[in-house]
Amino acid sequence: MGNVLLQYATVLILSIFVGIEVIARVPSILHTPLMSGSNAIHGVILVGAMLVLGGANTTLETVLGFLAVLLATLNVVGGFVVTDRMLQMFKPKKPQPKSQGDRS
Repeated sequence: MGNVLLQYATVLILSIFVGIEVIARVPSILHTPLMSGSNAIHGVILVGAMLVLGGANTTLETVLGFLAVLLATLNVVGGFVVTDRMLQMFKPKKPQPKSQGDRS
């Protein structure tokens, strides 16, 4: 059990380092298209996390599965919020209605 846990922890830590290096080098203009694409990937991760949580047998597996579902959900929702806000910037603004006090 300890050897398998060490292997999983090693993969997790290495993937964190790779993720940070990849994201740090992305220009800000490409952030929104990449965020939209990553939402689809995180949707798959969310489904996988729910499957793992459903098959959990121990308390540790249940806690880790719940954390995986929670973090994947936050990532998907946050990605859609950021994408929506960025897309709102490109929509034409509605003209402001003139108030009764304006005489121009």
